[in-house]
Amino acid sequence: MGQALCNVNLEDLYTPSGNAIFIIPLKLPILFSLMRQLFCIILTFTISIMGHAQTPDLFDKLVYTKGSDSLPYRLLKPVNPNALEKFPLIIFLHGSGERGSDNEAQIKHIKNLVLDSRNRGKYPCYVLVPQCPKGQLWAEHNRDGSVKSQPTKPTQLLVELIDKISDEFPIDETRIYLTGVSMGGYGTWDLLARFPSKFAAGVPVCGGGDERTASKLKNIPVWAFHGALDNIVAARQSRTMIDAIRKAGGTPGYTEYPDIKHDSWVQAYQEPHLLPWLFKQKTQGNSD
Repeated sequence: MGQALCNVNLEDLYTPSGNAIFIIPLKLPILFSLMRQLFCIILTFTISIMGHAQTPDLFDKLVYTKGSDSLPYRLLKPVNPNALEKFPLIIFLHGSGERGSDNEAQIKHIKNLVLDSRNRGKYPCYVLVPQCPKGQLWAEHNRDGSVKSQPTKPTQLLVELIDKISDEFPIDETRIYLTGVSMGGYGTWDLLARFPSKFAAGVPVCGGGDERTASKLKNIPVWAFHGALDNIVAARQSRTMIDAIRKAGGTPGYTEYPDIKHDSWVQAYQEPHLLPWLFKQKTQGNSD
């Protein structure tokens, strides 16, 4: 290969004339060497960018319909799945700001994590991202903070959709993981308590739940996240749930960021140990 830049003789590039330095034309071999090196740098940078590119179009855009009710959703499939292999399923519940029917907004806060090529290569899985309609919720609570006796309509549709996806695709049903942010954090706590044997682990972020359900949650691996300065959903919402589960005999994980407000999902989904921890979890031992 050509001469490395660090080995170029500066006397070949510059010549003194009095007290000034003038650049003279490069010798052709040196010019070609520099051009090759520049090309290699540009190529390496381009490959790096492409390697970590995040393409929302990789998510299939679908709608689950039952009678007059419908639930838009996006589905990300593993890269080149082996027909004989079963894969985990991650379900992400978005916050109130992403409600609607465009079937686009709901992937906003999870796409960086699941579309990263390194994560897709190391942790192949299906990713299901439903979209809650405007004016509706993933979870509803009574005035005293207790959870409603029945799940909301979007959540009912989601549970049916999870079963449908599990039937249609090679899903490892012992490795179904649930996470959500803000309103989706509430939905995560709610679904984990309603269906404790269905989910292998939960990652509620800046949400809250009904501490009375702690006995149903004690056997589920949970890692919750919150920002201490959250002025939309107070951090005590997560603290209360974690304390209640621990008192019930569980061992949930909890990370609170001291200088972070509501958008703690940014830090949470960048935690280097999150995916390794999550993908180790299976449903054995969970009980209703």
